[in-house]
Amino acid sequence: MQLKQWFPFLAWPRLSPAMARDEMLAGVTIGLMLLPQGVAYAALAGMPLVTGIYAALLPSLVAVLWGASPRLGVGPTALTSLLIGASLVGMAEPGSAQWVALAAWMAVMAGVVQWLLGALRSGWLVNLVTSPVLNGFTQAAGILIFLSQLPDLLGLRSSWNALFHDPSLHHFDGLALCFGLGGLGALLLLKKLAPKLPAAVMVVALCGLISAAVGFAERDGNIVGHLPAGFPSLAIPAAISMDQFSRLLLPVFMISLVSFLEVASSAQVEHRYAGTRWNENQELVAQGMAKVAAGLSGSFAISASFSRSAVTLHSGAKTGWATVFAIAMVLVTVLWLTPMLYHIPQAALAAVVVSAVINLIQPRSLRALFRISPIEGGIALTTFLLTLLTAPRLYWGVLTGVLLSLCHFLYQRLHPRILEIGEHADGSLRSRDIWNLPTIAPNVLALRMDAEWDFASSSALERYVTQVLQQQPHIQIVYLDAQPINRIDVTGVESFMRLRQSLRKQGICLHIGGLKLPVQAILEKAGALVPGPDLQLSRTNAQALITMRVSCATK
Repeated sequence: MQLKQWFPFLAWPRLSPAMARDEMLAGVTIGLMLLPQGVAYAALAGMPLVTGIYAALLPSLVAVLWGASPRLGVGPTALTSLLIGASLVGMAEPGSAQWVALAAWMAVMAGVVQWLLGALRSGWLVNLVTSPVLNGFTQAAGILIFLSQLPDLLGLRSSWNALFHDPSLHHFDGLALCFGLGGLGALLLLKKLAPKLPAAVMVVALCGLISAAVGFAERDGNIVGHLPAGFPSLAIPAAISMDQFSRLLLPVFMISLVSFLEVASSAQVEHRYAGTRWNENQELVAQGMAKVAAGLSGSFAISASFSRSAVTLHSGAKTGWATVFAIAMVLVTVLWLTPMLYHIPQAALAAVVVSAVINLIQPRSLRALFRISPIEGGIALTTFLLTLLTAPRLYWGVLTGVLLSLCHFLYQRLHPRILEIGEHADGSLRSRDIWNLPTIAPNVLALRMDAEWDFASSSALERYVTQVLQQQPHIQIVYLDAQPINRIDVTGVESFMRLRQSLRKQGICLHIGGLKLPVQAILEKAGALVPGPDLQLSRTNAQALITMRVSCATK
């Protein structure tokens, strides 16, 4: 058991002939999707195109062998590639040796961060990025990816600035425009009509054949061109300066966070599908090791693609063997078949990227957030706008969104829901305002706090009780329904003792009902539950109602 914890792939089932056939067929489907996406995402990251294939080899193999979710669609992804390309703008020329070295160091550094988080069992930190923040960021990232691919997609030969000052069709390559828009239309149509087909490789292959037939390369068309064949060599990336290292720190943390959010969204679907529990810490370790492997093999950071993960599940893959077969297919391509990629137009690769990220742009989800919670909708919108406005420094949008989410969380904790309760017709205690209920008795103040009794909620509860008692000086019993209170800290204990003392001085009895045993145990250790005429404990609300009514009748 201990060995399988260190090497999760040892828990995979042994391949039988039938399983090998099924996993190989699923692997071919995954590989046919991984190849064109890997090359396209390398362009998005500003990397040499062959590094997209390298990223689909050793790094992806490490991720699937050591991961807790062997059917994840590991490899290059749009969001992570965008973050890499955006973070390195101004530090080097895209595609240059310096750019590749910086991207490789980003992969190594992000890998170390993720490995440490996994080793320290800190996977819970991913929960700091709430759904609204992720929603706003991914939609903004989708728009930025789309805009970055427009020049290649439309066959723009010059710059947007030149086109603006001299509007003319001569700025566009007509054939590249056909490859881009035609390829995008074909991809979207195939995705809708035949989702199980490897649409990306079919469209890219068709565009490559047409490109070769019409002599697109000879017309100075923008094509993939020559890609080096052979397996990438393993080496420590070229040294970078301390200034460059410090400038990479924020982007590295952002890539570590966002790439793992991509992994989490895909892994949770897989484990819900299989009815198993996801081990996020093991996944962090695996993703960290994979990123380090990416940096050492001269490629860029990988993650998990939601679309490829869905294809993996729907193609019938049962184990990680399917991904291993997909990686083997990529290996065969990089060793012997790279010349076949020569004539593929860059416009076709742009179409692959755009078709993959178009689902990220969903304005309806933002509107839905505003209907559910205007504040969280505002956080999502702020993240969205800041991500767009601060590009290429995309991390400011996420960091601001996380900060706003934490502030919202703290505000809610500091302002707990405290309400007066009365007896409902069914015998339960409910909100007097919502259900229009009378008081339990004329001289009883019955309260419920829907929160933990800790440093955040303590002052709010004390303040509420004080204000009500000032308005209703005839109160003789304060009843607190403690069933929602599942935790109390030192500040909460001190608050309890101050409240009891204050009520005792006013001649008011504090009655607690439904106190949970862990909370009661802490209060007993602190000596806060010493028996006396000023304190009454009831195990249930029903017992408390009887006791209070008897007490009121005798007074």
